[in-house]
Amino acid sequence: MKLRVRLLALFVLLSALILSACGSAAPAATEAPAMMFEEALPAMEAPAVAEDAARQEAEGASNLPESAVFNTGAELPAAANHMIIKNGDIKLLVEDTDTAIDRATQAIGDAGGYIVSSRVWYQPYYDGKNYKYATITIGVPVAQFERTLSRLRALSVQVLDETASGEDVTDQFVDLQSQLTNLEATRDRIKSFLDQSKTVDEALRINQELSNIEAQIEQIKGQMNYLQDRSSYSTITVNFEPVLPEILPTPTPTPQPNVWEPGKTFDQSKETVTRAYQGIVDLLIWFFVVVVPIIAPPIFLLWLLWKLLTRKPKKPTQ
Repeated sequence: MKLRVRLLALFVLLSALILSACGSAAPAATEAPAMMFEEALPAMEAPAVAEDAARQEAEGASNLPESAVFNTGAELPAAANHMIIKNGDIKLLVEDTDTAIDRATQAIGDAGGYIVSSRVWYQPYYDGKNYKYATITIGVPVAQFERTLSRLRALSVQVLDETASGEDVTDQFVDLQSQLTNLEATRDRIKSFLDQSKTVDEALRINQELSNIEAQIEQIKGQMNYLQDRSSYSTITVNFEPVLPEILPTPTPTPQPNVWEPGKTFDQSKETVTRAYQGIVDLLIWFFVVVVPIIAPPIFLLWLLWKLLTRKPKKPTQ
């Protein structure tokens, strides 16, 4: 029993010693970093130039316009609206091209769209007629894209081909918006530097840099406006082809048997003999009326000349 009491007393004593040692070490551990921080304070004092730079930075930040504020988490719901550029291409087979164009124009007007471009041409067919073809490119609000395609399909006898595609440009628009914010902030900073310039050369260099920044801002604004317009209105290209008449196959003639007709053969031979004699008589007429009068005088003159040259002199009489 006494041994247990002694062991218990020894355990309590050891526990008290351990707790007292931990309590004394904790203040020392907290005092050491404080001493180190106090020793490091002289080395961290900034020079006067650094203080001026910090002051200018704070003033520039306070002078930023509201448009230079970057996007925060509060603006995420507005950016969640996706900007999608939709394009469509449809080829329609129609009964009458003019009627189809008129009805398509009416559908475009009902949807609040407009015609971007149009082309009409004619092509001949085997029956000798010219048939009218047409292609129109339209722009419709993105909310009316599917409805407009449905109304265009209803104009045709058959949809020959249809293609629809979409391009999500939300990330591209957000990137351009961030670039615009940064450039506008930089522009405002450069304007403040321009007010602080002391020499003409310095002012000219700052003005040149300001012009470059403003040109980049206008370019980015143009790209953003283009993306907004393209995502607000979808483009649909409609091709109209008329229904062409069916080409009937050419009937094959039935072969007829050869029938001997001697009377027909006699008539043909008589006509041939008559034509031959007529040709001979016509040739003689041409010869005596045309050829002989032309070649007879020269031949006669040549004959007289030959006679004169070949005549023998007369012998003298004894």
